[in-house]
Amino acid sequence: MTRRVLIVGATSAIAQAASRFFASEHARLILVGRDASKLQAVAEDLRVRGAECVLPVVADLTDDALRTAIVSQALGEWQGLDAALIAYGVLPDQSACESDTAALRSALETNWVSVASWLAHLANVFEAQRSGVLAVIGSVAGDRGRRSNYVYGSAKAAIDTFVAGLRQRLAPTGASVVLIKPGWVSTPMTAHLPQGFLSASPEQVGRGIYDAMLARRSVVYLPWYWKWIMTIIRLIPEPIFTKLKL
Repeated sequence: MTRRVLIVGATSAIAQAASRFFASEHARLILVGRDASKLQAVAEDLRVRGAECVLPVVADLTDDALRTAIVSQALGEWQGLDAALIAYGVLPDQSACESDTAALRSALETNWVSVASWLAHLANVFEAQRSGVLAVIGSVAGDRGRRSNYVYGSAKAAIDTFVAGLRQRLAPTGASVVLIKPGWVSTPMTAHLPQGFLSASPEQVGRGIYDAMLARRSVVYLPWYWKWIMTIIRLIPEPIFTKLKL
């Protein structure tokens, strides 16, 4: 069966990498993104790589009305969805968010509120279908608040909790909810920051996302070693942790 897949934030490096694996299986793809020229380039690339059909949709990902219209279009176009991946976000300036509540609100709106809205809308679709895989990219940053990025981390922590509840709600229906928790990934979003030896490529993470969605895994750390790194970080006693410069 040809898989019908909606990808939100399709121009991100990680989303592009994951999309290529769906294209290789001749999936039908709806790509949603903000940048029209980038979106068109991604769509052309995926067609060349084997996608049966690629429909690019330019949209403000935080717009509630557009979100409803896009999902309705997808359902009308293909009479249902087999999978959806929410793969967008911003890495805010922590210092700016500490001093400017407008910057703080904008970061949380993009990374948490709008993402939760997409999840809620798509959860209703998969619940009604009684099938499908709903995946979202979280982050290891959500496992424990750190002074260097707790605004970003708090949004990702909220996604963790929201997704856990959705997973339990949808379990009786046959639909699955997959949380992807990448560690450091070398993408344009992190290009201005030092790249450490633990960083992964978008291709590595994209492959992991594709495999996790096919296997319907609940929570996946990418690459795998971040699960154990974050386990250690979570176990550090708070009096010690507060003295660390992380």
